[in-house]
Amino acid sequence: MESVYLLIPVSVILVFGIAIAFWWSVRSGQFDDLEGPGFRVLMDEDQPQTTDDAKEPNKRENV
Repeated sequence: MESVYLLIPVSVILVFGIAIAFWWSVRSGQFDDLEGPGFRVLMDEDQPQTTDDAKEPNKRENV
């Protein structure tokens, strides 16, 4: 029973700490873009585009 007197305040402080950390992460923009960094890893921007076809890949002539 004596341990309950210690565990309840510790758990309340822990809940407030987690709530403050979550509030800070939401306010600072940690959850704004979840997919962007994953796609950014896959994009290769080191190779320069050398032809005019690379600038307009979807241009087709009507037949």
